[in-house]
Amino acid sequence: MKVMRPAVVVATAFLFVSSAWAQQESTDDSSSDLLRGFEGKIELDVRDSKPDWTPFMPKKAPEGAPNILFILYDDTGQAAWSPYGGRLSMPTLDSLAADGLIYTNWHTTALCSPTRSTLQTGRTHWINGYANVAEGAEGFPGYSTRFPREVTTIAEVLQSNGYATLWLGKNHNVPEVDVAPGGYRGEWPLQKGWDRFYGFLGGETNQWYPFLVKDNDFIEQPYMPEDGYHLSKDLADQAIEMLRNKNASNPSKPFFMWFNPGANHAPHQAPKEWIAKYKGKFDDGYDAYRVWVTKRMKERGIIPENTVNTAVNPLPKDLANPLDYVRPWNTLNDQEKQLFNRMAEVWAAYSSYTDHQIGRVIDYLKETDQYENTLIIYAADNGTSGEGSPNGSVNENKFFNSFPDSLEDNMKYIDKLGGPDTYEHFPTGWAAAFSAPYKFFKRYSEYEGGTADPLVISWPKGIKARGELRHQYHHSTDIVPTLLEITGLEMPEFNHGVKQYPLYGVSMAYTFDAKPDAPTQKRVQIYEMFGTRGIWKDGWHAASVHVPLGGKGDFDQDEWELYNMVEDRSQSNNLADKYPDKLKELRDLWMEQAKENNVLPLDDRLAVEIITVPRPTEEPPRDTYRYYPDTEPVPEGVAVNVRGRSYKILANVEVTDKTEGVIFAQGSRFGGHALFIKDQKLYYVYNFLGIEPEQVFESDVTLKPGKYTLGMAFEKTGKGDHGETLGETKLYVDDKVVASGKMRTQPGKFSFSGEGLCVGYDSEDAVSTLYKAPGKFTDGTIQGVAVSVKGEPYLNLELEAKRIMRRQ
Repeated sequence: MKVMRPAVVVATAFLFVSSAWAQQESTDDSSSDLLRGFEGKIELDVRDSKPDWTPFMPKKAPEGAPNILFILYDDTGQAAWSPYGGRLSMPTLDSLAADGLIYTNWHTTALCSPTRSTLQTGRTHWINGYANVAEGAEGFPGYSTRFPREVTTIAEVLQSNGYATLWLGKNHNVPEVDVAPGGYRGEWPLQKGWDRFYGFLGGETNQWYPFLVKDNDFIEQPYMPEDGYHLSKDLADQAIEMLRNKNASNPSKPFFMWFNPGANHAPHQAPKEWIAKYKGKFDDGYDAYRVWVTKRMKERGIIPENTVNTAVNPLPKDLANPLDYVRPWNTLNDQEKQLFNRMAEVWAAYSSYTDHQIGRVIDYLKETDQYENTLIIYAADNGTSGEGSPNGSVNENKFFNSFPDSLEDNMKYIDKLGGPDTYEHFPTGWAAAFSAPYKFFKRYSEYEGGTADPLVISWPKGIKARGELRHQYHHSTDIVPTLLEITGLEMPEFNHGVKQYPLYGVSMAYTFDAKPDAPTQKRVQIYEMFGTRGIWKDGWHAASVHVPLGGKGDFDQDEWELYNMVEDRSQSNNLADKYPDKLKELRDLWMEQAKENNVLPLDDRLAVEIITVPRPTEEPPRDTYRYYPDTEPVPEGVAVNVRGRSYKILANVEVTDKTEGVIFAQGSRFGGHALFIKDQKLYYVYNFLGIEPEQVFESDVTLKPGKYTLGMAFEKTGKGDHGETLGETKLYVDDKVVASGKMRTQPGKFSFSGEGLCVGYDSEDAVSTLYKAPGKFTDGTIQGVAVSVKGEPYLNLELEAKRIMRRQ
């Protein structure tokens, strides 16, 4: 059979249709009416036409549009970094500050997910559906944790106008139920205007063994810590690679890169050689640091000379949250001081090491002549984190499982702090120190300690000033309007088929050429977080005295304070009694703004109450969960829940005399469990909060080649002193018990983000020291694994709630 070339096929088809039309025209008068009027107007030969490709091509960016590099740290107050007078050495940030502007009066929402939503849209976090964190969704518009169709992200605007949009690192704006291999991806970065994404979804991840996503897929990390891996380094490598790839094919296309490292969020982890650089740097303690850094901030002009260093425990005991209490330094014993200081050294190293990696990206821009026309924003998303409790922890999972850290146990890890063997968070004292001279820290939206953050902007081609301060009052909602102004673009009035909400923020571009003390063009800014409230207007600030997640309610009974922020930067002098009319004006304005921005209803309920709100899920709970080998890790938020109950794990497996590896694994060395084969024996290990020794069950028989049902069963018998579940575990080969013994299981989750459930391997950090990650199952076959959780469900959600809500 002769095969015609495509051109011949098309020509033949055209002739056939033309002939048919001609034949029809000669016999059917109606067809002539159809064709009449087209004679001589149909282009039959493309060689004589000049097609216009314009309607089919993507838009080009405006001529001379700058590149944009936005670097956003976590959990860092103004008093930490060197450009602001802090003790953390940040050479890359120092160089950018010398090339640009240091903002002394820039603010955030006091929490991660909400701030990051404002930085994407230019609207308030309630309008974005992010009144609180991604894990705290409620059935109200301001709490949905899903961007409504009425908001467009800056990434989508830039992408549709010729920019390459590249996101590295943290994303905490995806609902927990969507962080799943088979879940809805509508809220993932690539569906929100980003061309590329490489990073993690959720509030935090292990910096040595991160829970990685590339574009729309979960992936394993490219190499291990023993080979030099750290997430900050990996993100810088990936950033440079993305830029190189873009330049290879589209060198004229500007880029918008959002670089979001895990730093300085828990877990605090850094290479030991970087930790060594800070040895002894914090031996004076956090109370002394707070005094020292306030003086330095004054000397540098960051805060006015008359600024008062406020008390670290400013609220009365009957109102204050005990978990946010700062222990006075002079009440600590020598071992506590040694441990707490090392924790500060690790955190400082974490920040400096990440700054060094960012410096590699900046160096690449300079080497490729892109630096001069790159607007670089370097900032943090909220005040320093006070989620480490008054005592800190070498394994944060203990705190969020309400299992006590003992000083004796923690001191054993003092030389391992920051490495793969620890998952630490420093105590509240350092949170207060690195948020000096203000009251409180992250989560407190009514005080500067939660909302005043560092911001440096550099753009050599577009900003003439070098190394100057800018004191104008601004907020994270103002970043998007600024980017729109400098690129000459506009937020669409209609998008997604609906009219868009107006921008809340105002552009900061005027500050590029303004004098340091020129009047701000910002008029008003509302605050609210977990029931705490505040509002700023024309230099005045009203603050309700309320504790986040305090569960007290009675918002109408709150005392309101009034501050003149021009004269009193740290909110030390309450003027409520002196200016009652001004306070009433601001309180009334707060309510107006709240109604317009979906702030209401207010919610300060305890974490346990918020977390137990019924939420819609794509998959209903069930008694038996089935998993199959070599799928992507199943995050704990959507995986089987074995907490506080009896459960069984059963696997159909065929083995040889060489079979090795993981059958089932969930969690990590800091809490998790695994079923695996080693040296022809079956093992089940439950790693309880990383506390040695591991709970190991080893079969008393070897596995000969053949097909088996392998598994374990845990039978709950009671509760321990700290909420842990006690019971009896039996290990099975077919129907034979091959090991048994007592065991305890965690009351809370194994992990907040990452360390998912796996079959046939163990992702990220290994659960047990008896094998090395990924512990891939070899020389055998796993048909599938079933986990049964029939019987009493997990009812005590208090510990889980504390873990989620206090870990943001």
